[in-house]
Amino acid sequence: MFALGILLTALYQIHVPSDFVSGLFGKNNGFGVLMAATIGVPVYMCGGGTIPLLNEWLADGMSMGSAAAFMLTGPATKITNLGAMKIVLGWQRFLIYLAFVMLFSMCTGLFVDFIC
Repeated sequence: MFALGILLTALYQIHVPSDFVSGLFGKNNGFGVLMAATIGVPVYMCGGGTIPLLNEWLADGMSMGSAAAFMLTGPATKITNLGAMKIVLGWQRFLIYLAFVMLFSMCTGLFVDFIC
């Protein structure tokens, strides 16, 4: 997974302009935290794999709160864990879990942006 993080970082550096990241995940921007938490759900990578990518995003203007939200949603929404939880919990509780993960990561990201 770490190699995948390095590959994504290299592709990011080549193809994505830095002002795109600062606009999407900008400093002290609640929308940036929401976007980071939302993107973290389908783009699961292990913590070690996201570090190079987040390092580049932070250098390009991502807020610390957005980075925290992204790091929280990824491991909490690992596809294998989600599949098992859906089977065990059923659809209703599974959706409540996803909503809680999103809400918690967004609140944490906003708090981090507030204190930084």
